[in-house]
Amino acid sequence: MTHQINDNIDEFLHCCVDAQQTINAFLDQSKDAVLSNSAAAEHSDTQFIRHGFAWQASLAQAFDAVTQWMQTLHSQQEVRVLELTVAKAATTDIVGQLLHGIDMSQLETFRPGHIAVNTDDLKQLASAFCSNTHTQRSKIIVDELLKGHTQTRTGIDSSLQLVANQFCKFADTHITPFAQQWHLDNALIPEALVNQLGELGVFGLTIDEQYGGSGYGKLAMCVVTEELSRGYIGVGSLGTRSEIAAELIQQAGSTTQQQKYLPGIASGSILPTAVFTEPDTGSDLGSIDCRATRTNDGHWQITGNKTWITHAARSDLMTLLARTDAGTTNHSGLSMLLIDKQRGSEANPFPDNRISGSEIEVLGYRGMREYDLAFDRFTAPQSALLGDMQGQGFKQLMTTFESARIQTAARAVGVARNAFELATTYAQERHQFGHPLITFERIYGKLARMLTDTEIARQMTFAAARSKDMGQRCDVEAGMAKLLAARTAWSCADCALQIHGGMGYAMEHPVSRLLNDARILSVFEGTSEIQSEVIARRLLGS
Repeated sequence: MTHQINDNIDEFLHCCVDAQQTINAFLDQSKDAVLSNSAAAEHSDTQFIRHGFAWQASLAQAFDAVTQWMQTLHSQQEVRVLELTVAKAATTDIVGQLLHGIDMSQLETFRPGHIAVNTDDLKQLASAFCSNTHTQRSKIIVDELLKGHTQTRTGIDSSLQLVANQFCKFADTHITPFAQQWHLDNALIPEALVNQLGELGVFGLTIDEQYGGSGYGKLAMCVVTEELSRGYIGVGSLGTRSEIAAELIQQAGSTTQQQKYLPGIASGSILPTAVFTEPDTGSDLGSIDCRATRTNDGHWQITGNKTWITHAARSDLMTLLARTDAGTTNHSGLSMLLIDKQRGSEANPFPDNRISGSEIEVLGYRGMREYDLAFDRFTAPQSALLGDMQGQGFKQLMTTFESARIQTAARAVGVARNAFELATTYAQERHQFGHPLITFERIYGKLARMLTDTEIARQMTFAAARSKDMGQRCDVEAGMAKLLAARTAWSCADCALQIHGGMGYAMEHPVSRLLNDARILSVFEGTSEIQSEVIARRLLGS
């Protein structure tokens, strides 16, 4: 059997390498067609095709990531029937989307016909990858699940796999059994659990060892984030603000700021919050209006409103983006400030004078809570300016977006995995018409697609993280991973609820929570539309 798999995978990988050339040639044609269309129309009237091209490029990246995954597993001699079948299903589906249409949203499907690009070579490629029907591949995958092979081998090295296993067990014991009640109660994640995560090094994964961190890279961050988010997205997201703050301070902070904040962030004794978004700006951070002005004694006086500030009440440190040059209206007048605040409580969430806040009630993504904040001449010391560099706040923040989007993709993978696991268990246990649900084609077809899409998203996320760890620019790869992973989390949560039927619609069932949690992933850290625009601008050069 092993010999047959090796022969099969050699053939499959050879086909994948050839296919990459065809896909890249198709992308080149699409790029030329989009540029030609864009030249003849107003920029605002070409968003659909520009974003469609971004999705095409993202799927091409996904094909590469799946190919690399299989090459890695093959070199490690860890390819089983499950992984090979998932990879075949993934590559076939990717080619099918490029050929027949990509769902950018529930109501927007981008097809090659929109830009009149030739698809003859793609049609031949699709035929080459359809050695099995969708139903046959799905049945093979589900048969492997029924044998107990419920997880695919990821291709990460043995040390990271040990980390993944550790946090998988931690989530199963300390998170999953309680997550639904936390959600229903809109409760803050217990402080005892936050302290445990600090002891496990979650908040200092990518902080240098000299400051008490682990000194790991972004790939380790993804592995940990995925497992924690599989338990509950709120827990998986606890480290996001620590990651952003630590990266800002490590890259742009002064030595004094690094020594003051990084050890506390690494241990979890300092919980940061990111104070960027404003009511009228959304993704347009360059138009921020919150002001920080110098007082006569050199301090900063902050006035303005912020919104969607996660974990604001229980945080100790604000990374705040404010306009320090009143004469500007764009990003050039923005600065980043590191501002200490008092940690709030349930009874008094914002004890500092001249800071007030009100909770924004949300459908999902609970556990930390969202707030509107108002600053009324709140005073911060002169030393709060990040790196003592005025007017550099926007550029400083941009350097963190790659990591933030990679981590968001990892969170999405965790949510998708949770949905798949719940749906698989229910489909095995629930009987209808005398048979387990998992034996029905429409059910096992969904499960197979959920597993396949989740693995695609995971491998894209890992690929972006590896690029970041090698010091390479990866804003496009990070955006692509976030784009596809967010869509995957939503579709998996939706399919999981469908498999559960009416039970999944009940508030007490975790699947209903997952649907709410998954929906936010295509909105925060840059909406899917913003991600598409970022990718398009980079790849189209406009």
